[in-house]
Amino acid sequence: MRISSLFVFCLLSIVVKGEKKPDYSAIEEAWTASWERFYDTGTHLFYDYISSYEKGKELSHLPTRQEVNRQYPNPCGYGTGMEDCVILTGIMLETLVDIYGQTKEVGLKERASQLLDGLKRCSLIPGFTGFVARGICREDGKSFYYNSSRDQYTHCVHGLWKYYDSPLADEEEKQAVRFILIGIAERMYKNVVPENNYDFLRADGKQCPLGICRMWNVAPHEAARLPMFYAAAWHVTQNRKYYNLYRSYINEAVEQSERIGNNYSAYVYLQMMYSFELLLDLETESSLQLRLQKLIERVGELAFERSIYYLKEIRKMDKTKLTMLGPNWRFVKEWHTQNGYRIPLWGEYRNIWHVVREAGESALVVFMANDPILSNEEEKILRDIMLTMDYSHLSGCGIIFHVATYWKARKYWNQSGRILSPF
Repeated sequence: MRISSLFVFCLLSIVVKGEKKPDYSAIEEAWTASWERFYDTGTHLFYDYISSYEKGKELSHLPTRQEVNRQYPNPCGYGTGMEDCVILTGIMLETLVDIYGQTKEVGLKERASQLLDGLKRCSLIPGFTGFVARGICREDGKSFYYNSSRDQYTHCVHGLWKYYDSPLADEEEKQAVRFILIGIAERMYKNVVPENNYDFLRADGKQCPLGICRMWNVAPHEAARLPMFYAAAWHVTQNRKYYNLYRSYINEAVEQSERIGNNYSAYVYLQMMYSFELLLDLETESSLQLRLQKLIERVGELAFERSIYYLKEIRKMDKTKLTMLGPNWRFVKEWHTQNGYRIPLWGEYRNIWHVVREAGESALVVFMANDPILSNEEEKILRDIMLTMDYSHLSGCGIIFHVATYWKARKYWNQSGRILSPF
């Protein structure tokens, strides 16, 4: 696979006239835009897209308190711009850990504390132990949609694990992380049983009709999530209950994961990589460590394939379309119904939003794989993608994944003896 991937990449490179010098100055623009446009200082969460470039109106499309409380337009908040807040905030929290590890910038501690506050708002909701809401309504700072997903949990757990083990977290903040991870583990222990079809359940106690809350008897790319959650809880508490739960699932989870195919979107590979990274770090059995390492290598190769694909897609795009704003979802022309959930569709904007995000996700996975050959080739792809982007006029949350990828790449380069200037 790797040989064919590199061959395809070389063919793609032929169309680029001249040798570009590495230029990552755009990442400073991406960093600024991420915090000024996608981040809400009230909820301390990042949101999915902006619908205006006018200051103060970027997130004006987000659901109102009344809409969220009546679970409109659907219990996931799909299509509204607040369906992936925990994913985005978890990504940025880990990125702050990466940045601090390279810069020791003092101000990052306050930013990280704010993001922890955002994750606490989503995962320490009174009366809903262990439930991780997708996001919180900006209007009242507390309303949320009832249907979460294992994807939200994966990013939440991974980001908190990275933060917990970093110098950015003090003892009070570590205790907050323990509360969150204990709550998640207890919810899994209570609800992920055959009687619930291994579903951790919506906030209202109902089974998720979409299958996105099922934690066992799932597809290969999802099999490692449940032991990941138990392993994280064990790591921060040293409670043998969570260790024993982790051990009861890990062998079968790895066996199922080894059946992964190559027909998935980039977000799948990123979430797999997150689960494998955490498990490899905490696993002590040498045979399992070896299998997890091979899975990491495999997922890195698959993500590299996707990275090539998204570079091609971006090159085909009219660059002016990359600046397209997201819609006010209430007034879109087309809606889709999935298992009773009515979802507003974004039309042409959806593809633009998707391609930019997945380009960042796939590149991030490659640099997490720590493969010298793939990383060197991915650097060229990352450079070309960043040179294409006008981050001051990019309306999708993919911008956050690009920031995360740059700092993950720098971490890899620095560990490899290639010290780069910050921007």
